[in-house]
Amino acid sequence: MVIVLMGPAGSGKTTVGQALAGELRWRFVDGDDRHPPANVEKMRAGQPLSDTDREPWLLGLRSVVARALDRREHLIVACSALKQRHRNVLAGGLRQVRFVFLRAPAQVLLERTASRSGHFAGPGLVDSQLLALEQPEDAFEVDATLPPAEITLRIRREFGL
Repeated sequence: MVIVLMGPAGSGKTTVGQALAGELRWRFVDGDDRHPPANVEKMRAGQPLSDTDREPWLLGLRSVVARALDRREHLIVACSALKQRHRNVLAGGLRQVRFVFLRAPAQVLLERTASRSGHFAGPGLVDSQLLALEQPEDAFEVDATLPPAEITLRIRREFGL
């Protein structure tokens, strides 16, 4: 099984992903670490990525997901996956991919992105990500304002882990 933690910047994908992977002893891949340098610089400058910018990145993550499933390896992936077409790239045709939508109010996302240091996705990207976000119909939704331990517990219960 592959679990993709999705949501806008500041929703806690990395924090929850690392915690869940640690609890389950699964591998964790942070999509932010896989962005090409041009994407990172664009986001660092507060410019939202276009779908053209995102496509090679999403295809790279899709390869990671497919390889894990081919190897029968469990995996947690943190990826914004804001639009349905992004989620289709990641999971299209792969039945063992599950999405978890970490939902948080805009103010929480702004506060979180403003308080973290050294990350290229700052508060200047939150509004554009919320505008791009398409409510997922194929995801388990969790309140991202809950403590990470509660979020991981809810995910584990949902998927019987």
